[in-house]
Amino acid sequence: MMRLPEFQYRGARSLDEATALLAAAPADTMLVAGGTDVLPNMKRRQQVPKILVGLRGVSELRRIRQADGPGGLVLGGGLTLTALVHHADVRGRYAGLWQAAAQVATPHLRNMGTLGGNLCLDTRCTYYDQSHEWRKAINFCMKKDGDICWVATSSPRCLAVSSTDTAPALMALGAQVRLVSAATGSRIVDLDALYNNDGIAYLTRRPDEVLADVTLPASDGWRSTYWKLRRRGSFDFPVLSVAAAARFDGDRVAEARIVLGAVASRPMPAPAAAAALVGRRLDDEAIAEAADLAFGVAKPMDNTDFTLVWRKRVSRAFVTYALRELRGDDMRECRQRIARQTLEQVA
Repeated sequence: MMRLPEFQYRGARSLDEATALLAAAPADTMLVAGGTDVLPNMKRRQQVPKILVGLRGVSELRRIRQADGPGGLVLGGGLTLTALVHHADVRGRYAGLWQAAAQVATPHLRNMGTLGGNLCLDTRCTYYDQSHEWRKAINFCMKKDGDICWVATSSPRCLAVSSTDTAPALMALGAQVRLVSAATGSRIVDLDALYNNDGIAYLTRRPDEVLADVTLPASDGWRSTYWKLRRRGSFDFPVLSVAAAARFDGDRVAEARIVLGAVASRPMPAPAAAAALVGRRLDDEAIAEAADLAFGVAKPMDNTDFTLVWRKRVSRAFVTYALRELRGDDMRECRQRIARQTLEQVA
């Protein structure tokens, strides 16, 4: 049995208290909400904070409210994924996010895991996500205690992969996040700017900041979807994901975003693929062109389940599935057969 290392736990009751506790010793302190990521990491000695600041008691982080601007929605970073899945506005207006949250892990883990935790999910790797003793036997890796990336031994940076489900969906929807610090107050950044393509320094969030909430823009005219590839139909992290969103003007695409997940150390937008759709109907030719352009963005490494060559190849197919669903095709049988999920059609 892997046991937790010793640490101090301090439960915050407000966002101000949480940021103050974090600011006292940011280098030695980590946040914990659901604990579904940080606690297993601590057991494997991947992360060994001296202090954990608990966010479960911070009620303001668990709220969903209408945004100040027209039509948007603000989601608290402490919302459980279950609460997100069960919320009528999320399900009705932001189908891609609903689909992404519904496919995270299992119901038990969604009951504990939070939106903020999933957005800040640690990057993963076959060589990193092992016990301390296993990693010690191969002489550790660059991400923790070593100086070499076992995925690509000549790489100057860690290639651990981003495995968050909600981030690609939210990026496709044009979301922003609010980061709060006791020292500098609040700052709002596009979700895309929260991530670096680096397996170690994968977040731009500073050590003294709390991800307080996520703001979604108005959904008028937009459709969105999320497709996830994994070996099993539940529990597993994605080895490829595709989030797509489009705003339609009649039967033509006025705006579009396509984001690929689990193919790099951050979610990867495919702007050229999205731009190729603008002003066009979502016919087979437009979809095939966008899928080809998105294929060039996918650069999976040999650091997770399935072979990287196959994961690269099927990225074109998954972009096609996502865009066909945005077009209105009935993809339920395909989703069940390929993605092993039964989810609602995009409204």
